[in-house]
Amino acid sequence: MKILLLNTSARTGGAAVAANRLRKALQKKGIDVSMLVRDKEIADASISSVSTTGWKRKMNLFRFYWERLIIFLCNHLDKKELFRVSIANTGTDISHHPLVRQADIIHLHWINQGFLSLSDLQKLFQLGKPIVWTMHDMWPCTGICHHARECSAYHEQCGACFYLHSTQHTDLSTRVFLQKNKVYHSVPITFVGCSRWLTERAAQSALLKDKQVINIPNPLDLSLFTPKNVSDSRKLLHLPEDKHLILFGALNVTDSRKGVDYLIKALRLLSRNDMELVVFGQVKREIKDLVPVPIHSLGYLSDDNQIVALYNAVDLFVTSSLDENLPNTIMEAMACGTPCVGFQTGGIPEMIDHLKNGYVARYQDAEDLAQGITWVLDHPHPQQLAEACVEKVKTHYSEEVIAGKYIALYQKLMDKEKI
Repeated sequence: MKILLLNTSARTGGAAVAANRLRKALQKKGIDVSMLVRDKEIADASISSVSTTGWKRKMNLFRFYWERLIIFLCNHLDKKELFRVSIANTGTDISHHPLVRQADIIHLHWINQGFLSLSDLQKLFQLGKPIVWTMHDMWPCTGICHHARECSAYHEQCGACFYLHSTQHTDLSTRVFLQKNKVYHSVPITFVGCSRWLTERAAQSALLKDKQVINIPNPLDLSLFTPKNVSDSRKLLHLPEDKHLILFGALNVTDSRKGVDYLIKALRLLSRNDMELVVFGQVKREIKDLVPVPIHSLGYLSDDNQIVALYNAVDLFVTSSLDENLPNTIMEAMACGTPCVGFQTGGIPEMIDHLKNGYVARYQDAEDLAQGITWVLDHPHPQQLAEACVEKVKTHYSEEVIAGKYIALYQKLMDKEKI
């Protein structure tokens, strides 16, 4: 059984992290698995890049900007929504790549921003190999958006896209929707949602009406993400040992989707002098000035040992994101015994069992978010709370569990091919 995973990046972004974790989990099970990416940031023999020359890397950059330019022109020059959508109008034809030809199963992950176009996908599908597509957001089941929010147009046919500020029944989202419908037609793709929330939404899409849509979460290495000594972790990261520490972070914490305004309001409502905020990711000065408690900005962390230490150093992890699928950060924090607080959106309520291993706040309710923070910080049995976090991850997201589910799926698809 030869499995090929496809993802735009080898390391950058949540989908890349999840795809890599699956690669490692499958390898531990003895599966022959390779990964083909556009951007290879990891020195691993089982990961290959299509960007093998300087010219190809320049072409990748051109493709990235070309797609964004078309979107920019179609959304009335609005930079704010520029990365909320993708149109997959340009990419790299990998249908003749040796890894593609050798693979028994092609497993797609996140392939946007100029890695694979819809035409490239069609050429892959025409090879007749079993296709698995793990959805890390809604893009595979909508016209162009990565998250449809309250819009349900994708149930029938996209149009009048709010991301494009469009009122036209037929617009760019419609054209891409129809092209996807043509590409998907008569291809036995198995779509996998990382959360039940995404699986349920995808199953409602007209694009996937005759497709198999199942739910398999992302895996986590519990030999790495595990509880450690709090004091040692704080010393390693030079964090105070006499305060309650709240962790918040993202690739770009000032992204409006991350809901940092709600977190700031929640912290103001609490008005406690026994807590401080620890932030990883990019934090702009204007945000720092608005936070009403001392803030420790750690920037980007790439070392696994530091990341594990960070989760172990804090009292809770809070996410105020307004749209999420199955956040790796929540999974990682809980595996380290750190309770989480987040809004009732996306896959978050599946991960956090309300008032058992964390707190699920009402959507966009800063007061309830503050209540959740208080519930965790003042919990009478913190060790019991930590153990409940670890048990949830062990039961639902361990490498052993998730790799087993994917191997069973692969085998089923291969047996079906032989019939």
